[in-house]
Amino acid sequence: MSNLYGDYNQKIDYVYKVVLIGDSAVGKTQLLARFAKNQFNADSKATIGVEFQTKTLIIDNKIVKAQIWDTAGQERYRAVTSAYYRGAVGAMLVYDMTKRQSFDHMTRWLEELRGHADKNIVVMLIGNKCDLGTLRAVPTEDAEEFAQRENLFFMETSALESTNVETAFLTILTEIYRLVSRKTLTANDDADPNGSAGLLKGTKIIVPSHDMKSGEKKGGCCV
Repeated sequence: MSNLYGDYNQKIDYVYKVVLIGDSAVGKTQLLARFAKNQFNADSKATIGVEFQTKTLIIDNKIVKAQIWDTAGQERYRAVTSAYYRGAVGAMLVYDMTKRQSFDHMTRWLEELRGHADKNIVVMLIGNKCDLGTLRAVPTEDAEEFAQRENLFFMETSALESTNVETAFLTILTEIYRLVSRKTLTANDDADPNGSAGLLKGTKIIVPSHDMKSGEKKGGCCV
C-alpha cells in the first residue's frame, strides 16, 4: 500500500472528514498543523470556534482528500457540537500526557462523540506531548487499558518533534479506506447509490471488533 502526498488535478475518489476533540491546550491544533503543513508554532493561540485543513493523499492508487476539523476545547463553544460531528467518519480523542485531567476527561469527550456522531465511527486515542517524558502524568498502560476497553486505536505523539503524527493520521485514514474498499461501509437511511458521494453526507462504518485494532494500539513513543 502506498501513501503519497501532493495536490492533484484528478478526480477525488474519496473525501474523509476526521474530527479532533479534547480539552483546550492539549495540542490538537499543533497536531493538525504538523500533519497538514509540517509546521509547529510555539506561539499558537487557542482555537476559536471551528477550523479545518485538508490534505490530499494516495492510498492504493485512490486519491483521498482528508478534511481534518479542529475545534476549541472550551466549554463555551459546545454549541457547535452537532454541526462539527456531522458527516465525520473518523475522530481523534486527544489528551496531554503531562496533564492527568485531560486524560480523565476522555470519557466525557467519547460520550459526546458517540452521542452526536455515528456509533461506528473510527476512533483513535492520542496521548500528545510524549517529548515531555519526565513530566508524564498518564502511564501508557492506563491509556492502553482505556483504548482496549472502548475499542479504540491508541498512539502517543509529539507534535513538537513530529513523533508518530503522520503515522497516527495515516492509520486512521487507511483504516477508513480499508473498510470502504472491503465494502463494509453501510449507508444511512437515505443511502447514496454512488458510493463515495455518500461520504460527504456521512455514513456508517462497521468496525470489526478484532482484526487490525489489537495490533495497532501502541505507537511506540517515549515511555
